[in-house]
Amino acid sequence: MVLLVAVIVSPLLLMSPPSFLGDGGFSVDCDDTAQVEEVSDSASSDIPDEYLGLYKEYGRKIGVQWNILAAVGKRETDHGRSDLPGVKSGTNSAGAAGPMQFLISTWGGKARIPASSDVNGYASDGDGDGVADVYDPADAILGAAKMLKRNGAPENVRQALFVYNRAWWYVDQVEEIARRYARSGDVKVPPQASRECDDPLVEAAPSDLVAKILQFALAQRGKPYLWGGTGPDAFDCSGVIYAAYREAGLSIPRTTFTQWPFGVKVSEGEEQPGDLVFFNAGPGTRPDSPGHVGLVVSKGKMLEARCTLCGPIKVTSYQARDNRVGFTRPLQNPDVVDQIEKLQNPL
Repeated sequence: MVLLVAVIVSPLLLMSPPSFLGDGGFSVDCDDTAQVEEVSDSASSDIPDEYLGLYKEYGRKIGVQWNILAAVGKRETDHGRSDLPGVKSGTNSAGAAGPMQFLISTWGGKARIPASSDVNGYASDGDGDGVADVYDPADAILGAAKMLKRNGAPENVRQALFVYNRAWWYVDQVEEIARRYARSGDVKVPPQASRECDDPLVEAAPSDLVAKILQFALAQRGKPYLWGGTGPDAFDCSGVIYAAYREAGLSIPRTTFTQWPFGVKVSEGEEQPGDLVFFNAGPGTRPDSPGHVGLVVSKGKMLEARCTLCGPIKVTSYQARDNRVGFTRPLQNPDVVDQIEKLQNPL
């Protein structure tokens, strides 16, 4: 099913052949988490100031590349300047509406929805006026950012674009525009998204047992979040950790709320791969009973399955999270110590 429909074909797209994401053969800096992209002269001259500000704001807020978001806006409606049906009112022949061309069903069932409504879609109130309006640039761009994030961006941005409009020619065209909008001429993805970063993490594990835990956990990257999921196709935050420990032959509690008191507390700065990092986030959470957990894979980085709209399982940074509660080491729980002893000395 095509969720969104492209309506603009710009001469900009015909100037060079489409290109593909990748590192172009260059080595990946697995320690560099900064992915700041400057605006090119082409972007400054082509994108209206209001739209450029919104692309950058919601790209940063939601965690997707602003130039990919802007390229979608260009490809769909020339940043809202198109006079074709469905851009400013009504829908086009495919049922798409607004500057980012959402199908009304994908938006939430109606073009304008009270922001307080519980809808199954991407309807968003970007400007805070209490209404999620598919024709409002702030609302539509925020909704598009959420959709791209939900479907793989910023790591697997080509997959996210394919879900946005199920045609690979569309993906190629959007990517080409995005490259022109970036001063570097590139579409940057988080370095930790590269598989090249997996081996060094596993090799640096403090023990073979932790290496086995990390190897399984990292292999789940890219799979979707599912509340209550323990694999093999989807996981929630505690589920992927539970499964990784199980793969190593160890049994730990299943849920975040039970994993928190299970491990031995570790002081900040003393955490190491295989430890767990907890956050005051999620339903029912509180400082003494955190509701979200990640698996430490290296100092400052964790593997996490965060939420349904947060994109797939990925390696992220935990240092910038202001709701971090603390760290634990399940491997030092007496029950796990006994399990390890039995693994190492079977009868």
